[in-house]
Amino acid sequence: MRIRKAVFPVAGLGTRFLPATKASAKEMLPVVDKPLIQYAVQEAISAGAEELIFVTGRSKNSIMDHFDKAYELEAELAARNKTKLLETVQEILPPGITCIFIRQAEALGLGHAVLCAWPAVGDEDFSVILADDLIDGKLRPCLAQMQRVYQEYGTSVIATQRVPMDEVSSYGVVETQPVAPGLGEIRRIVEKPKKEDAPSNLAVVGRYILTPRIFKLLERTQRGAGGEIQLTDAISQMIQEQTVLAYEFEGTRYDCGSKLGYLKANVEFGLKHPELAGDFREYLGELTGDWKKPEKAEKAKK
Repeated sequence: MRIRKAVFPVAGLGTRFLPATKASAKEMLPVVDKPLIQYAVQEAISAGAEELIFVTGRSKNSIMDHFDKAYELEAELAARNKTKLLETVQEILPPGITCIFIRQAEALGLGHAVLCAWPAVGDEDFSVILADDLIDGKLRPCLAQMQRVYQEYGTSVIATQRVPMDEVSSYGVVETQPVAPGLGEIRRIVEKPKKEDAPSNLAVVGRYILTPRIFKLLERTQRGAGGEIQLTDAISQMIQEQTVLAYEFEGTRYDCGSKLGYLKANVEFGLKHPELAGDFREYLGELTGDWKKPEKAEKAKK
């Protein structure tokens, strides 16, 4: 029971990062030295994915180029004996991995993007990864953790995280019946509820393992929150027919769809980068020290 196919909805416009995303996909924004989409792909492959299905938009050719073979670049690096850089480029996509690109002609929401992947997924269970939710799984990548739950229970699994009640209106939120520590069966799921209407503070984040039944449900799902076809609404229908589990993953999530979350990811990934960590930590120490000096001077005056 291994999930072979992973879907990456990457057709969004990334308006919160304009003008940086005017001509380039938001999923190509780098965290230190790798684009967000590469972290997502590596996570999928670590969980056993062999077919990567990208649901793209008109301005997303850079994603296709990133995972394509760059003959001229590789030849130039080889000619200059830059072996390490050559290996870095060649390792972006391991051997045996297939990429499929599907155009989402109209931006009708996450549910519609997942529906666009149906011809490539077929009648198989599959995963969905949102690249702007960068998750540091610490000991094991988030999707690999979910794969273990899937293997044990053989049903759909959705990644969740506790959030402050003041933030629930930004998420799909679930009500669950406990199954095991950190694992519950979803009884109700609500997309972006008001604080007073939220069933809990357990929020859905950008990782899903789903059965193909979701496609039939998405076909008849009407536009919901934001005038879009919401994946959450189809999942709400699916829990009437099948067990869907909510899994509280182990690790840290960075919301790289927001500028602050993106900056946090760059700082924290920089602090553990094998080439940069020491110098970067020293720089941050000097920088924060400089910020504190005026405060100390002001206190001394008082």
